[in-house]
Amino acid sequence: MTTAKTVFFTSPRKVEIYEVDLPALNPDKVLVETMCSAISAGTEMLVYRGEFPQLKDVHDTVSSELKYPLAYGYACVGVVKETGKQVDKSWLGRSVFAFQAHTSAFIAHPSSLIPIPHSLPPENACFLPNMETAVNLVQDGAPILGERAMVLGQGVVGLLTASLLCEFPLEKLTVVDGIERRRNALGVESQKSKIETVAPKDLRHENASVGNAFDLVFELTGSPSALNTAIEHTAFSGRIVIGSWYGQKQAEINLGDIFHRSRIKLISSQVSTISPELSGRWDKPRRFDVAWQALERIQPQKWITHRFKLSEAEKAYQLLADNPQETIQVVFE
Repeated sequence: MTTAKTVFFTSPRKVEIYEVDLPALNPDKVLVETMCSAISAGTEMLVYRGEFPQLKDVHDTVSSELKYPLAYGYACVGVVKETGKQVDKSWLGRSVFAFQAHTSAFIAHPSSLIPIPHSLPPENACFLPNMETAVNLVQDGAPILGERAMVLGQGVVGLLTASLLCEFPLEKLTVVDGIERRRNALGVESQKSKIETVAPKDLRHENASVGNAFDLVFELTGSPSALNTAIEHTAFSGRIVIGSWYGQKQAEINLGDIFHRSRIKLISSQVSTISPELSGRWDKPRRFDVAWQALERIQPQKWITHRFKLSEAEKAYQLLADNPQETIQVVFE
């Protein structure tokens, strides 16, 4: 195999498939053939729409030179098909995860690959980056026994975060999303944990007389204006964990009476680092171990709504851009 088909973003709302030459297989590297690759409906769609800030790092493993044409993506699962002479032969045939752009094959050093537990199907492993993000969010929020928590946004990261919160002895967990399919995607988990599912308009109506109800709020919608909703419904001295990456999107945020008088804490959470409070005991491998175990329990492949061939990339991104209400997770096969 000397070439690979790779998805490139060439301009706003434009993607093309390029056939690229693979570099020579050096003695210390391996050839990986991709099985599936998940599209990020948050960060990646900012790249698709041209809403990402130039020359800024989006993910710690992606080049900081974000400009078109750009190969992008970070949820790739594949099989090692060939190994260099210096690589341990046990890598051959191993299923691996890589923070790799959408492509049919790639050359990598084994140190950049994460072996996938044998018990996990490939499509489940595609959720690893989002699960690591969800673990990071929950660690930054540090839920306490008996707290009332709310998750704004039930995209994949929101669903995974809510699924982890289901495992905590909270007094109340409310999930909010404007898309009914996503709002109800937790299904059995919501029935077991008695999760309250609410549309944004109903949240404002229902809680108008209750006041600021939540000790802990996660803002995961990707919309900066949702911060106002979070502030409106956060209790005195409550925490708002902001996991969204807004790119170039901006909105007016009301930091007036409710926010100022309630001593609300805004916490920026980003998965490329570990909170300083935890970094003395936690590192990336430990967090990945927790994420793998969570994937085993939650089995998020049930949220894959669409599968596309790599050659159908344009159709996949158009669907996410124009009809997001029809999707939860979209993957390339």
